[in-house]
Formats: sequence, structure tokens, C-alpha cells
Amino acid sequence: MAQRGQGAARKASKKPAKEPAAAAARAPDMDSLGFQAMDSNVPGLSHVILQKLNMKSYEDYKSAMDGRKRGSDFGIRTYFDMFQKMEDTFKFCAECKKLPDALPDPKSLRRCKRCQNVYYCGVACQRANWPLHKKFCKKLKLVALDRLVEWLVFTGDIPFPTEAWTRPAGDVAGWEDWFAMQGQLEEKLGAVLAGRYMSLLWANAGKPRPEEGELRESVRRLVTDFHSRPLTIGLGLRLFGIDPLAKPLTVHVVGASHVETLNTRVTDYDELARMFPGQRGMEVVMVGVDVVDGPIMRPPLAMPGPQGRIYLSSFKGLYHDFWEGQVETKLAARPDLVVGFHPGFHACPDLMAGWLPTLLLLRDYRLPTLFTVYSEQELKASLQILVELETHITGYAANPFASLRPEQVYSSPNKAPVYCSSYYITLLGPAASVGELEGGSDED
Repeated sequence: MAQRGQGAARKASKKPAKEPAAAAARAPDMDSLGFQAMDSNVPGLSHVILQKLNMKSYEDYKSAMDGRKRGSDFGIRTYFDMFQKMEDTFKFCAECKKLPDALPDPKSLRRCKRCQNVYYCGVACQRANWPLHKKFCKKLKLVALDRLVEWLVFTGDIPFPTEAWTRPAGDVAGWEDWFAMQGQLEEKLGAVLAGRYMSLLWANAGKPRPEEGELRESVRRLVTDFHSRPLTIGLGLRLFGIDPLAKPLTVHVVGASHVETLNTRVTDYDELARMFPGQRGMEVVMVGVDVVDGPIMRPPLAMPGPQGRIYLSSFKGLYHDFWEGQVETKLAARPDLVVGFHPGFHACPDLMAGWLPTLLLLRDYRLPTLFTVYSEQELKASLQILVELETHITGYAANPFASLRPEQVYSSPNKAPVYCSSYYITLLGPAASVGELEGGSDED
């Protein structure tokens, strides 16, 4: 059951605000530890990470993400180098926050033996931190494991091959049902565990190889992380009653970044075709200033996509600019659905200023829209903003296809991990009245 937003709407200016010129190019905010992130509850990028990767600035990082620089340009020449540098980025004392360079012996940081994820500069800090850390230690062990096994997504071992759904999309309630449709599941998981790259991983990770059961569960979690976005798009189509079997469809992913586009292959959203067997063709267009160059960096289609296939394309730029230059000129198709994964407009005024023209465009053109968020806290903050913009919120709820992979909040590891696309919000046009926003609840 999806609930409507409640509470009176406060009047918001209907005059589109101009995005500050610096907002699009502005680097993320930074906290006291040098961690860059949208806010304290979202995984971010650390200055420590940049330093350990031999990157001098956020621009170096962007160059790597855009493919303009290779790993060897940053001193990464072997698998061991790569995994060690990944691990180095998490090395700071979870209690006193000291970095290795601030200690008399930079090598004195020791890892928690239970979770293999959190570091301490000494016994005193570890004892002082234990009352807090014990609440999250078990989950953080999964975080550390999945962070390493994720490499197999880039090698192509994950996800394993999947098949056309044997049940209607509306009957698949979540991941348990999805895994139940996968034929020879244990054999597929076993093939990933026995693969060459899994062996290379544990030969170079600097940690003992976990038990087979732990690795199988890690692969399962990462498979959900990989397929979460396409299946959330499919959920959005269902929530709005958009039938992929009736006509070819176009979906715009607004605010896309390296998260959605780095190393993305043209087949990565094919699970949508399996979700809707017999679908007439679907184009998914990634639109955002941080879209990464790669196989899907190809112009959006002006006409319907190939029959029965999922076609990925992308556009590097702001969505309202894309709309004016591509959609209104009929160089790109008008969307049947717009999706934003973790837009983050709740996080700070500058991000909100950058998003405002797009949010007003989505509202005023009555485009069916689905946003996802990491947490209930982010959900509440985002709903408040959308209510103030007098947007018609048609529903919000926990996402049945949220990623099951836990992610550490970098600058404060002793917090509950977050999960991608944990909740969704659906929007359609402007709110008709204050009374409408004070309604009860709707069925999906």
C-alpha cells in the first residue's frame, strides 16, 4: 500500500528559479574529515580516497570516471595495488577520527577482527567505541565483503544469466519471488564462486577467503544491486498503469551520474525485457551532467526503439536543457515515465536550486515520475519539498526491489548502513488542492 503525503501545502513560488551558474559544476560538500557527500547520511567521496588513488582533486576523479585517465595514470598497476588502495581509503580511527598520517606510526591502525571493516588507532579507542560499534558490527562485515566482491560486476561475472519471467510482473512481490524464478540458481552461483576472477580477488585482497555460504549470499546481494534500477523502472511502469505490451516506451533517467553510467553495457537493463515478455521495445535515456562516456553514450532516439529490445542511450547535460534542445525539437521522444535514482535535492540549498527547474518541468508537463531515496529520513525531507512545490504526490512506499547490498556511510561507519532505492515516491502533475494532499491512502 502506498501512502499519500499528508499535511497542508505551503505556497511555493511558481516562477522557475534560474540555476546558479556554479551549481552544476560545484563539487560536493565536505565534512570535517574531508569526506565529500551530499549529506551525512549518503555514501560520498573522500579526500582520503583521492589521496590514496594518487588523485590531486575532484577533477582528477571526474577524469577517471569519464574515461579520460586510466588506472595506471594513478599508480595502480596490479590487482594487489588496486585492492590495497581500495582498503586504504577506509583507514581512519572510528573513535578519534585520526588518519594514518596523524599517528606516530601510520601502520598502527588495526582492523576490527569481527567485521574487517572499521579501524582503530589503539586498544583505548577500540574499547571506547565498542558500545556504539557493536550495534553495527555484523552489518559492517557484510559491507566489507560486498565492497570486494563488487569487483566481479566489472569483470562481468555478476550478474549471472537470467531468463524470461515465468510469472506476471504484478505477481512478483520482491526479490524472494525473483530468485525463485531463476532456474539452476545454485549452479549459477557456484559458477561465479569457481570463476577465475573470484580466485584472483582473494589471492590479492589481503584478507582470507570467506566461507562458501558467505560468498553465495554476497553474490546474491550484488545481483539485487545490479538489477535494482531496471526493476524499479518496471515497478514505476506498473504503478502508473503504463503497459509495455501496448506500445514502444521511452523512459528518462533524470540526474544520471557515474553511478548509473560508469562501465554500463548496452545490455545492462535487459532484465526489463524479461520482466515484460512480448514488450514492444523500450528506450532508457540517461540524462545528467555527470554521465560517463562509454558504450551507451549515443544519441537518444527520435522514433520508437527496436521492437522487443531495451535500448540504452544518454545525454550529458541538465534535464531542462535536454528537454528544450532535444524533446521539444523532436530530436528525442517525449517520455512515458521519468525516474530519478537518489536525486538528493533535499540535501542542501545549492542542489535544490539546481533541481528546481527540472522539478517544475516535471510537475507542469504532468510527466509520470518516480524518485527513489536511501532512507526514511530522506523520504520525509523529500516529501516536504515536493509538497511545498505543490506537486501531486500519488504515492510513496518501501521499494520491493531495493538493493539488498548494505553500504557504509563513509564519514561515520558506526551508523546503520544504507540501501540503494530503499523507498520510492511517485508524482504526477500539480496538486489539485490542499484537501487532496490531506487525503488518506491509496492502493498501488
